[in-house]
Amino acid sequence: MIYTPILIDQGEDDKFLKEQLLPLNFADACKDVGAPLILRMQPGYDHSYFFIATFVDDHIAHHSQFLKSA
Repeated sequence: MIYTPILIDQGEDDKFLKEQLLPLNFADACKDVGAPLILRMQPGYDHSYFFIATFVDDHIAHHSQFLKSA
């Protein structure tokens, strides 16, 4: 099966990171099934609106790229 790459931005200072979000567990699961993952750990960011506003354009471009090719 061919998977569309998954893009995740995660703030390294997110208070939910270590006990709830666990992005490295997700990365391991992607690896197990061969799903491509782009996991970008962002230093100095938490779970705030500012974090989302900073990276949302990258995510729109990422999804747009694959919607155009569908």
